[in-house]
Amino acid sequence: MVDDCIFCKIVAGDIPSSKVYEDEEVLAFLDISQVTPGHTLVVPKKHARNLLEMDETTTAQLFARVSKVAQKVKAATQAPAMNIISNMEEIAGQTVFHTHVHIIPRYTDQDELTISFTEHEPNFEQLARLAGKIQNS
Repeated sequence: MVDDCIFCKIVAGDIPSSKVYEDEEVLAFLDISQVTPGHTLVVPKKHARNLLEMDETTTAQLFARVSKVAQKVKAATQAPAMNIISNMEEIAGQTVFHTHVHIIPRYTDQDELTISFTEHEPNFEQLARLAGKIQNS
């Protein structure tokens, strides 16, 4: 546990939360900001800053639970779609530095979550170089 981490305090039971799922590895609870009804956070009980610091085993355990919790949220909310997001570092929107995955039910494309991607014409040479660089890292 990290003393100044709000999610570590929630996991320890020092701060109350609206739990929707818990087992030995993870805790899932409703986000207090509720971007849409049912907005849930899934956090590993063991502290890590974000997914970039986690090992493969812990990440696999987390995402197995993310899938299970997402199915439960979808069944309970009857949302026709959902986004599953994890922000890593400030520039990407991370504000609590304990790994967490957002499950955000989507009811309409006019709700309060906006995600957009700008399409670019592909440069296959650049893509091949970048792919090689990533493969060799």
